Amino acid sequence: MRPLRYSINVSLDGCVDHMAGHADEERHQHAAQTVSRADAIILGRTTYELMEFWRTADDLPSWMRPFQESITAAKKYLVSSTRELDGWNTEALVGDPVEGVRALKEQPGEGLNVGGVTLPLALADAGLIDEYEFVVYPSLVGRGPRLFEGLAEPLDLRLVDVIEFASGARAERYVPASSL
Repeated sequence: MRPLRYSINVSLDGCVDHMAGHADEERHQHAAQTVSRADAIILGRTTYELMEFWRTADDLPSWMRPFQESITAAKKYLVSSTRELDGWNTEALVGDPVEGVRALKEQPGEGLNVGGVTLPLALADAGLIDEYEFVVYPSLVGRGPRLFEGLAEPLDLRLVDVIEFASGARAERYVPASSL
C-alpha cells in the first residue's frame, strides 16, 4: 500500500493563505524534493488552479525552476466536478474522492502526495493520511483558510522529523500517533 503524504505551508497562527509568507530557495528546493519523491500528487480544483501558475511561468529565478520542473513532470490527479482536464499530465479522479484516494493508495508504488485545504480535511477525517508535513513560516497572518478547520475528531500526531531553514521556517513532519 502506498503512503499518502500531506504537505502545506502554514503560518504560526494556522493560516494557509498561499499569498502569505516569502518564497526562498531552501523551501523551494525542499518542495521540489517533496513532489519528486511521490508517484503522483492529488489536488482539488482550487489548489490545482493555484499550481497551474507553474505550468506557464517563464520568467522565474533559476532557484525556482527545480520546483517548476518537478510539479510539471508529476503525475497529477484532479478532484473536481467542475474542472475539465486539459493535459498537464493530469487525470480526473472521479466519484467519491475518499474512495478514489483509497483505491490509489492500494496500488503499488513509492507514495502519493496531497495538497490543499478542503480535500486533505476529508482525507484526514477518513484516516487516509499517513504523514503530515507542515512547513511553518514565522509569521502571523490573521486571515485566510485555517488548517483543518472543521475536522470531525481530534487527531493526535507524533513528531518524527524537523528541518530548520535559514529563514526561520521549519518543516515539521508528523505521523498519526495511532500508526506507531
